[in-house]
Amino acid sequence: MNKLARYILVVAVASIIIFLLWYFKSIVAYILISAVLSIIGKPLVKLQMRIKIGKFRVPKWLCAGTTLILIWLLVFIFFKTFIPLVVNEANKLANVNVTSLVNEFSPTLSSFEEGLSKYLPEAKNLNLEQSLTSQVKSVVSISSISSIFSRFTEFIGNLFIAAFSISFITFFFLKDENLFFEAVILVFPTRYEENVTRALDEITKLLMRYFIGILSESLLIMIMLTLGLRIIGIPFSQGLVIGLIAGVLNVVPYIGPLVGTFVGVFLTITTNIDILTMSQIVHLIIYIIIVFGVVHLIDNIVFQPLIYSNSVNAHPLEIFLVILIAGSLAGILGMLLAIPTYTVLRVFAKEFFNNFRVVQKLTENI
Repeated sequence: MNKLARYILVVAVASIIIFLLWYFKSIVAYILISAVLSIIGKPLVKLQMRIKIGKFRVPKWLCAGTTLILIWLLVFIFFKTFIPLVVNEANKLANVNVTSLVNEFSPTLSSFEEGLSKYLPEAKNLNLEQSLTSQVKSVVSISSISSIFSRFTEFIGNLFIAAFSISFITFFFLKDENLFFEAVILVFPTRYEENVTRALDEITKLLMRYFIGILSESLLIMIMLTLGLRIIGIPFSQGLVIGLIAGVLNVVPYIGPLVGTFVGVFLTITTNIDILTMSQIVHLIIYIIIVFGVVHLIDNIVFQPLIYSNSVNAHPLEIFLVILIAGSLAGILGMLLAIPTYTVLRVFAKEFFNNFRVVQKLTENI
C-alpha cells in the first residue's frame, strides 16, 4: 500500500470514529463522566483495599460498591440541602414587585436618558424605564419561573436514566480499574502499547489532582462567599444559594466569576427591593461587589495557581492561552474541557512526538 492510500485510509477511519463518537455522544458522555468519577473514587477504593481483619481482606467489588454508594450519598445530601433553598429563592423572585423595583431606579434612569439624548439625538424616544420593566418582568414572571421548572422536571427524568447508566459503568471502572485503559489501548497498534500505558498512567495522576482540586476550589468559593455575604447582612440561606451558584459557575474559567457576581447582585437586590431604600441598595451593591472581588482575588492568587498550574504542571500563561483558544472554538463547553483535554494531548505528545523541540518545552514538567 503506497503512502497516499495509507493516508486516505487513516483519514477515512478517523472520520468514521469521529462520526460514531458524535452519533453516540450521550453514551460517550456517560463513559467519560464514569471515567472521571472512577478517577476521583480510586483513592478511596485503594484505601479500603488496605483494610485487613486477620486473613480477611475486603473484596474489590465491595470496595467499588461502597465508593459508588458514598459518591451518590454525597450527591443526594447536596441536592437535599440546596434544592429547598433554591426553590425558596425562586419563589421570592417570582413574587418581586417589578414596579417598585423600577421606581427605585427611575431617577437614575431619567438622568441617564437626559445625558444620552444630548449626545445621541435618536435616543430621545428611548424609554429605559418601560424597557427595563418589560425585561425584568420577563425574567421574574411566574410563567418564566414555571418554564424553568418544567424544563428542570424534564431534565430530572433524563437524569435518572443517565444516573443509572453512569452508576453501572462507574462500578465496573472502580472494580476493574484497568478496564477503561484496556479499552483505550485496543485502539492503538500493539507496538505502541507500552507508550500508551505510560501515558494513561500519567493522565490519571494529573487529572485526579485536577478534578479533586476543582471540587475543592468550588467548595471553598462557596464557603467564603456565604460567610462574606453573611457579614454584610445577607441572610444565611440566601448567601448559601448565591455561594453555591457562584461556586458552580466558577468552574467556567474567567467568565464564570463575572456571571456569578452578576447573579449575586441581581438576586440580592430583586428579593430585597421592598425593604431597602435607593441609598441602601447602592451601598449593598458595593458591598456585594467587594465581597466577590476579595474572594475571586484570593481564588486568582492562591487557588487557581495551585489547581490549574500545579495539578497539571503547566505555566499559568500557557493555561490562559489554551482556555482562550478553546473558548473561541467551542464556547463555554470548550472552556470547561480545555484543561483536561490539553493535559491529555500534552501527555500523548510527550510519548509519541518528544523529538520535536516545542513538545519537549511544553512537556518538560510532566
